[in-house]
Amino acid sequence: MALFPRFSTRQFGALSSLLAMGLTVVACVLATLIPAGAATGQTVRESDYYRITRFATPPAEVLEACGFQTMPDGKVAVCTRRGDIWMISDPAAEEPQASAFELFARGLHEPLSLAYRDGWLYVTHRPEVSRLRDTNGDGRADEFETVAADWGISGDYHEYAFASKFDAEDNLWLVLCLTGSFGSDVPYRGWSVRVGADGKFIPTASGIRSPGGVGSNLAGDIFYTDNQGPWNGTCGLKHLIPGSFQGHPGGFRWYELAEPVLGKQPEQPKSGSRIMTEAARIPELEPTAVLFPYTKMGQSASGIACDTSEGKFGPFAGQLFVGDQTHSTLMRVFLEQVDGHYQGACFPFLSGFSSGNVGVEMTPWGAVFVGGTSRGWGSRGGQDFAIERVDWTGKVPLEIKEMRAKHDGFELRFTQPLDPKLAGEVSRYTMQTYTYIYQSDYGSPEVDHTQPTIRSATVSEDGLLVRLIVDGLQIGHVHELKVDGLLGADGTPVLHPTAYYTLNHLPAQ
Repeated sequence: MALFPRFSTRQFGALSSLLAMGLTVVACVLATLIPAGAATGQTVRESDYYRITRFATPPAEVLEACGFQTMPDGKVAVCTRRGDIWMISDPAAEEPQASAFELFARGLHEPLSLAYRDGWLYVTHRPEVSRLRDTNGDGRADEFETVAADWGISGDYHEYAFASKFDAEDNLWLVLCLTGSFGSDVPYRGWSVRVGADGKFIPTASGIRSPGGVGSNLAGDIFYTDNQGPWNGTCGLKHLIPGSFQGHPGGFRWYELAEPVLGKQPEQPKSGSRIMTEAARIPELEPTAVLFPYTKMGQSASGIACDTSEGKFGPFAGQLFVGDQTHSTLMRVFLEQVDGHYQGACFPFLSGFSSGNVGVEMTPWGAVFVGGTSRGWGSRGGQDFAIERVDWTGKVPLEIKEMRAKHDGFELRFTQPLDPKLAGEVSRYTMQTYTYIYQSDYGSPEVDHTQPTIRSATVSEDGLLVRLIVDGLQIGHVHELKVDGLLGADGTPVLHPTAYYTLNHLPAQ
């Protein structure tokens, strides 16, 4: 599903499958309302550990917040779909006031991403990357420059543009939505490109469909979220590699422009196949690193923030937090590299946001800003727009912190020691696997279900690790793990007892 779309004729073909998922959606909603541990007598809630603060905004202004940037003076810049940039003068306030918002710029073309470099605020919007600054100190941008505008816009509603922060080589990584879901009417739609601080333009990867955000991990590798639709059976997190093909062939025609940099166009994928089957045939095809099971983990994956807080935001330092626009949630992602490729697990993290989450930003002091808009598909949050901040309360939840693949199963690391007796009972763990059809049609149901057998569960002496021996691992499948009734050594239940691991490659050990 695309972010903020309007129905096209071809998209109506997906409605029947969406309606069929209705019962699953209801079940997911109910799951968020029933606190963990209800069956054991102890209850824990997400709000025990992470607090959401909603910002009051200036009257009569519509702040559909989609991108953030912490500034050198401590303010937080926020860009909105309406074309504005605001500065929040007291972003860490316990009770934020509307008076903290100061207008910095107005009249941009749907800016969705911000970055800062050498006194300039860089803005990525539909037609270009621009840079702005305030030269006279009155708080308003008065100098505007075009940095790069080497791609096209046709006027189609779907042609969004998102960008990362600057990488180590002073490049922004952009992901450019297709024209609609299926094609590319103007240059580089359906591509990732790099734009240097000096304006240098580098075609980087093809195969983009409908991104919702782009960002890096701690190692500086770049990832983006793409959404369910043609050639994307479900939403997911993808690793951007120069020269790679990310899965959607709609923008292949622009290899005629990019060939001096990237070489010849990859082979056309076969509709109705499976992505790992096609990856074995098409060397440039980079499979989705982490699949987000549709409706179970969201329906419109969006912004990405790496936890760079070194523990100021809780026990998940170095992991990624990813927004979902439709479900108004944040999910958590653990990544590892196997055979030189990223893969890993996603986990529920936090629900209850006021609007459809798009922008996600980690601050230097260890809070996460989340910006929302409901214009388009709408969202569970219900509000037209929102700017919210997530703060850690200081209390550590019992969670599956990491899920690592092994040649014969998985290793689970928890945030707190477990009750060793319960954690060693195989009956506490259940697993199913499934994948998605790699096809030109819109989306895919879960297919090729299997039921692996969990043979043993071995608990480490410190109670933090559980080693699962599993028969029946499936390459190219999501491995959905549920832990039933596990408790911490202090009797606390697991806050989110489900994990989803995308197993593209099997480790040697």
